[in-house]
Amino acid sequence: MEVKRRKTKIISLGSLKIGYTEPIYVQSMLKNPLTNFEKVKKEVKKLLEVGCEIIRFAVPDRESIKYIKLLKSYLYLTSKELKKFPPPLIADIHFDPKLALLAMEEGVEGIRINPGNIKRSSLKEIIKEAIDKNICIRVGINTGSLPKVISSRNSIDAIVNYVLDLIKEIEDFGFTNIKISIKDSSVLNTIKINKALAKKTDYPLHLGVTEAGTFLSGTVKSSVGLGILLSEGIGDTIRVSLSEESYKEVLVGFEILKALGLRQGINIISCPTCGRCKVNVKEIAKILEEKFSHIRKNINVAVMGCSVNGPGEAKHADLGIAGAGNYFLFFEKGKVVGKGKFKEALDWISQKISHLK
Repeated sequence: MEVKRRKTKIISLGSLKIGYTEPIYVQSMLKNPLTNFEKVKKEVKKLLEVGCEIIRFAVPDRESIKYIKLLKSYLYLTSKELKKFPPPLIADIHFDPKLALLAMEEGVEGIRINPGNIKRSSLKEIIKEAIDKNICIRVGINTGSLPKVISSRNSIDAIVNYVLDLIKEIEDFGFTNIKISIKDSSVLNTIKINKALAKKTDYPLHLGVTEAGTFLSGTVKSSVGLGILLSEGIGDTIRVSLSEESYKEVLVGFEILKALGLRQGINIISCPTCGRCKVNVKEIAKILEEKFSHIRKNINVAVMGCSVNGPGEAKHADLGIAGAGNYFLFFEKGKVVGKGKFKEALDWISQKISHLK
């Protein structure tokens, strides 16, 4: 059953078009401050390797502004080296509107502002600069930062109407290159708010469950919350917020989209293992999942632990390996074509995947 996307406006974020006719893009946010640029470089390279499509970063002070052009240059050169398209950059701004203006001057493709902590009187200047430089603005609100008079009502309608009033103010300045995001740490609230918002606006929506938690709890919460919304056609970009390395947010984000048939990619089918298993299924599955996470073509790859869960149960896989005692059988489309130990199995299936992509 195919998911029918909600019809939205089409907006621009650098060279990307965002909206219902476009892919649902996966983004992450840098964990390291720009001022620690050596760590930022390693983080950015890893994000590019796993296919991150939009990168957001915090701009808490003017010192951070100095590193934006350096980041753009590194992003361009590393993307070229990896034969990837450089993702657009979004500067995350809170409290100080001057930082938004400075970030736009340095060449970011988008800014995220939270009108809950930026004075309305400062919006006009930000909007003028965004219009002049064709910059996308994400109006991003976490329910925890709402004015007390709104949040104390605990009303979905009150929250949505508050955000839509802000959008109207921005539109009155002649600006419509807008993406909206309302996040909550509660999965159910996130679902309810975004469903209500989707009925009242046709701007693209960015989805996420904020402060979702560790890899385990954050993955579960994000998969449930985002999965339900995406399955109903709601959502145009996503971020899986984890207290983890940023590239893992991207891996989980693509897995959610792939599970719903909203993006193509490698599908690792691996057995849960049991007492019959004498080979390291977990290690090979983990290596393949990370090594080929950037692939945007549907390839089913099976990693099975024994003959019970071997070519028979995984006969629909394009490629597979199955434990047979202390070694693996190699198979394609259900037919055994060879055998070997751990390294031989990993090398064989890696080469086959590389050829198929």
